[in-house]
Amino acid sequence: MKPVVGGWSLRRRVITLLTVVGVLLIALAGAEAAMAARNRTQIDAVLNETGPLRVQSQELLNALLDQETAIRGYAVSGDPADLNPYREGLEQEKSVVAGMQMLLGDYPQIGQELRIVEERTAQWRQSVAEPVITTTEQSGTSAGQALVTERARQQFDEVRSAVNDLQEEILTAREQSADNVRTSSNVLVVLLIVAALVVVVAGAVLLLSLDRMVIRPLTGLANQVREVAEGDYQHGIAAVGPPEFLRLGEDVDAMRQKIAADLAEVRAARERIEWVNSQLQKQAEELTRSNRDLEQFAYVASHDLQEPLRKVASFCQLLQRRYAGQLDERADQYIAFAVDGAQRMQRLINDLLAFSRIGRLTTGFVEVDLNKVMGDVAGQTEAARQYADAELTWSELPVISGEEPLLTNLLANLVSNSIKFRRPDVPPKVHISARLVGAEWEISCQDNGIGIEPEFADKIFVIFQRLHSKDAYPGTGIGLAIVKKIVEYHGGRVWVDTDVPEGTAIRFTLPALPEDVEAAAAAAVDSSEQPQDLAEGDATPSNEVPAALTEQADSSDRPDRADESPESGRTGDMRETVG
Repeated sequence: MKPVVGGWSLRRRVITLLTVVGVLLIALAGAEAAMAARNRTQIDAVLNETGPLRVQSQELLNALLDQETAIRGYAVSGDPADLNPYREGLEQEKSVVAGMQMLLGDYPQIGQELRIVEERTAQWRQSVAEPVITTTEQSGTSAGQALVTERARQQFDEVRSAVNDLQEEILTAREQSADNVRTSSNVLVVLLIVAALVVVVAGAVLLLSLDRMVIRPLTGLANQVREVAEGDYQHGIAAVGPPEFLRLGEDVDAMRQKIAADLAEVRAARERIEWVNSQLQKQAEELTRSNRDLEQFAYVASHDLQEPLRKVASFCQLLQRRYAGQLDERADQYIAFAVDGAQRMQRLINDLLAFSRIGRLTTGFVEVDLNKVMGDVAGQTEAARQYADAELTWSELPVISGEEPLLTNLLANLVSNSIKFRRPDVPPKVHISARLVGAEWEISCQDNGIGIEPEFADKIFVIFQRLHSKDAYPGTGIGLAIVKKIVEYHGGRVWVDTDVPEGTAIRFTLPALPEDVEAAAAAAVDSSEQPQDLAEGDATPSNEVPAALTEQADSSDRPDRADESPESGRTGDMRETVG
């Protein structure tokens, strides 16, 4: 019975919770932003309005005191210089009043007090200061002093009282702004606490919801799946929780049923496969015996055909020598055809015999010095090189693990092919070289012959495949097939490099000895550490080359001739030149 899928999905529940929390946080963030802006305005009022107003009110009082003091001093001395503080105080008063008026936009009561100060100051100046100055200038100091009476002092005290009232009003406004700042700051802190509580409560609700709607249903589903995984494929899986989990339970149970059905099919198929494997094993054994019998047959056939072919070739040659010229021209031609066919058949059988022996008659792998092998190859191909005026050279070659006779046959076939497929009127040049690539030696045989077209690069390694007629280039077409079989027997591969500018380059790989690979790796590490050694001053400077290395490089660039004495001390390339 399938569970009923209904109710809010897990996605919908999570989105609803996050939406509610998001709306609350956005509302709180808006309120906090508004309160923060209001707090900044109130702080600006304290710092940039009421604070400067208090300072300017004190400066205004100082300017008025300077004026009053200057008037009394001038009335006593009559010296016009004593009026300078009066004039300076007057200018300072105007400047301070203008500055205060710029800050009174939000404080009308302070502006009213400032106007009272200005009115009383103007009355004092009109009734006391100006008459004292005029009387002293016209009638002398005695007349001027007579005007500085108790009434004049009372008028100035009224001015000072007005300034004190102004300062009290400014202080009251400042205290009110400070109270507003404290209130808005407290409200802002409360809003932040409420936002934090909303986040904490939302997290707790989300955690509890996840535990009830996700973790517990998943744990129950995992336990049921674990029972199925332990082998109880008939155990039905029922899920609880949100609709997504119910659908997941249905899918997992459908998968269990499919696995159970497939398992039954697999068990039936395994029985069939075991039977087929037993049949294949028998066929493989039969095929192995058949291949062994075919190899034996090829060897025996090629070996047993030697005697009748030698007899046919011998008697055909006897006929050719004894009856040459005694029969008509047609008979001589037929005898020549018979002799040529018998000889070619002998060569084919000999090559086929050699091909079948590769890997069947083995002497075991030993360490083989390819330089020594090239010396043997040079001796084997000496006659062909003398005939073609060919030059054979080789670089320093490695020591590898293999069978020396097969490797000699391999290199002899490559060198012979390079001499055979030469260009007319161009002395053949054949060069053998080697380089270490990873864990393999890549050995190249390159010549200046007629070359090989790229489309025939793979065809030349197929047995009995020829690219030219036997009249143009003699041979059986099995030489490179032997080369390929020898290389693969030694665990390598062979190919034709079609990117050389002229001639033919046949390259093949042979596994390198472990010590050669380790030496190459050590040399690479030493070369990577060379700059650090130079920086420490422990190596040869970059602009100096040791003499020993220079001599070695010079000697490696000059190939040694085979007829040079060993006392020359050079171990670089070797050359066999015949001509």
